[in-house]
Parts: sequence; C-alpha cells; structure tokens
Amino acid sequence: MTILALLLAAATTFTSTDTTTIDKLTGLNGAMSKDGVYKVSAPRNDLAVTVRGTKIVPAMGLASWCAFERTGKSVMVMGDLVLTEDQVDPVMSAALDAGLEVTALHNHFAGDSPRVMFMHVVAKKPGEIVAPAPPPIDVTATKLDTAAIDAKLGTKGEMTGGVYKVVVGRTVKMHGASAGASMGVNTWAAFGGTDSRAVVDGDFAMHEDELQGVLKSLRKAGISVVAIHQHMSGETPRTVFLHYWGVGPSGELAAGLAAALAQTHP
Repeated sequence: MTILALLLAAATTFTSTDTTTIDKLTGLNGAMSKDGVYKVSAPRNDLAVTVRGTKIVPAMGLASWCAFERTGKSVMVMGDLVLTEDQVDPVMSAALDAGLEVTALHNHFAGDSPRVMFMHVVAKKPGEIVAPAPPPIDVTATKLDTAAIDAKLGTKGEMTGGVYKVVVGRTVKMHGASAGASMGVNTWAAFGGTDSRAVVDGDFAMHEDELQGVLKSLRKAGISVVAIHQHMSGETPRTVFLHYWGVGPSGELAAGLAAALAQTHP
C-alpha cells in the first residue's frame, strides 16, 4: 500500500458495492461505521519514529486514513496522510492533480525523528519525484534585480540584511476593529541569493476560498508549502495563512508568487 493508492481511492466515487474497489486500490480492508462512513487506515509501519527517545507506534497516531461517506449521488472523502518531509511536495502535487483539496499541513509531534508531517485532504471528485537538495545559497552575498521582482509582484520591496522583502497587506475585522499589514495580516516574500539561483520564503494571507487556487499556483511553480494554519480567531473574513519555501531563478520564483497572488482578491 502506498500513500498515492490512498489518494487514488479518495478520487473514486463509490456505490454500495464500491467498497470492494477501495479495498483493492489500497490493499487494505476498510470498515463501515454504523452511520454509513467507510474508512480505510494505513499504519506507517515503515517508519521508525521516535520522540525524544520514545518509540512512536501507529496506534499513537502514526497512521494515514481516508473516510468515505455517500451524500446523495456523490461522495464526501476526508483524510489525514502521515508523511516524511521529503514526501510532502510530491504527495501534495498528486492530491491537487487528482482534484482533491489540501486543507491543512502541520506536525503532531515535537522533537520527532525522522520529522513527520500530517496533511489533511478533502475529495470532491476524482507523480512522485523528490528533487535533490539544492546547494547552499549565501544570502549575505545577495545580488538581485529587485526592479524585475517589483515588476512581477506589482509592488516595491526593501533590501535589509541581504534579504529583499516584499509585503502585500490584507485587511480584516476583528473584535470590532480593523487589522491590516502592520498587525501581521499580510502576504510577504523574502528573496536572497542571485538572479540565477535565489531562495524565497514567506507567508501568504488568504481568504478560505482562495486557499486551493494559491496552493495550485505555488506547486505549479515548484514552490514548497510547509504549513497551513490560522493566525487569528473570530476575524472577518476568515483568513488562512500558509508558509512556503522555494529555490530557483529569481524571475521564476517571482512569477510563481505573482500567479499565486492573482488568486487572492483585495
């Protein structure tokens, strides 16, 4: 059984007899709950995970799963995938390419070795290549065409400490007051390196309905998504934040971020 087999099953609409197909696709034996939810689970027995010296077994939450529920003529699928860090990019791309939504990426442990991440997916319908580690980039020797970055992103940044940073503010209402860029409600990008080989990291602030478009744009540009979460509670409109990391020509990175920004609205 592979994580991608779970995704394939999650992309399959099932009838009353299709649970057999799901079992065949995943190589697992699922179970039907009393309330009509069919769930398959895949313990990550292939991982020898320890947390500060304590061995973590699948029963302690180290298992991927997908749950299927009929809703009228269609199906709702939700799941949580246990991934090593080098599996996050390819599995996220496979999920998005299959028409699934990625709704969260985070850790469940602290001090775990190897580091494991948990990716939540939702299916509305129905590739794995891990890029080699890039050579180190010395941001203290940054030399970038910042005007070209500004042109692609449509705003002007500032150079500080060898890093060129661009900030795009958003505005929300919270506790009866407005909060904007200076309060941390912003999308930002920090570039270092050279035009031929640069690194960028940052944070995206998005309304909930913008998340999937931003994810697809970033992954299409080869930019890694490393976390999806919220920074606030009770804000309007509801705002989700994601952290990202990318390495490549500065122009290509800026173009990818511009495409992601185009998925957001003022």
